[in-house]
Amino acid sequence: MSTVESQEHTALRAAVAALGQRHGRGYVREDLWTEAAKLGYLGVNLPEEHGGGGGGMQELSIVLEELGAAGCPLLMMVVSPAICGTVIARFGTEAQKRQWLPGLADGSLTMAFGITEPDAGSNSHRITTTARRTDDGWTLNGRKVFISGVDIADATLIVGRTEDAKSGKLKPCLFIVPRDADGFQRSKIDMELAAQEKQFELVIDDVRLPDDALVGDEDAGLLQLFAGLNPERIMTAAFAIGMGRYALAKAVEYARTRQVWKDPIGAHQAIAHPLAQAHIELELARLMMQKAAALYDAGDDIGAGEAANMAKYAAGEACVRAVDQAVHTLGGNGLTREYGLAQLITAARVARIAPVSREMILNYVSHQSLGLPKSY
Repeated sequence: MSTVESQEHTALRAAVAALGQRHGRGYVREDLWTEAAKLGYLGVNLPEEHGGGGGGMQELSIVLEELGAAGCPLLMMVVSPAICGTVIARFGTEAQKRQWLPGLADGSLTMAFGITEPDAGSNSHRITTTARRTDDGWTLNGRKVFISGVDIADATLIVGRTEDAKSGKLKPCLFIVPRDADGFQRSKIDMELAAQEKQFELVIDDVRLPDDALVGDEDAGLLQLFAGLNPERIMTAAFAIGMGRYALAKAVEYARTRQVWKDPIGAHQAIAHPLAQAHIELELARLMMQKAAALYDAGDDIGAGEAANMAKYAAGEACVRAVDQAVHTLGGNGLTREYGLAQLITAARVARIAPVSREMILNYVSHQSLGLPKSY
């Protein structure tokens, strides 16, 4: 797929694509994670002084997209280096950076991210997980749902709320909670989604944390929170674009070779045009993702917020349509295990509903971009 990017990015894309092709659809997550880390791809966005590649979201999104296009996406890349690594790199203390960033970069440490709650959904302002100051640190209480990879993560970056001493209002803050912390309980959610990374519900029951578990300034919660959410949306777009490209490539190859009458089925416009449309939509989504990543890497958090939301929306829609058309192109074969498309019917919907629903993105664009009044 043609893109507007530097020679360095083109070379990175080709190298990661080769890695993805070596592992393919039958990949083992641990093996691919280890090799990607060894090659420097997992920490490509993290600071060089802490073992990273010194790049940004532009480079990390290329890695995830190309692995997805090869049929072996690493979902925890959205969470561990993109969200948690970025937040710690930007706002963590020097001690936190030394403790976490080298391990996140070389893959020896993994961190999950906990924001979603049963009664809050996509509304981060309704989070009820609270952190109370104690003489020697913090006590955390609350619940989280649909938290990816907690079982394989060394810690989880939990979004809670603390009381503002001046106003008494609750404000968001981020805390590093070790996997084995007392009172930190997890239970696996039974998902129809076929993915190597599992989803969990968390119960946080009087979890006691030291002072240095807080990441960043207690009074800069929203800034720190959205510093993680924008990369999350950019990387979700990369995840979706990669998945859509994988499905489209399968469909194109099938349409090029499958012959029912005298010509391959791809010669018929009823087959060819929808596939061409899917390709166009994936390319457009990628351009918006590249814009969002470039703005974020340039330090334009406001501009990146708008573009990241748009990229996530566009990529989710393009992915669902690409997968749907790919399955239709293959007909009955599209539902067989041999071609690996049927499971994408469910997986593609993830990009529409997570980490934020498309309706909430439309709310964001209508309010922030168009200046329309809120209905809530």
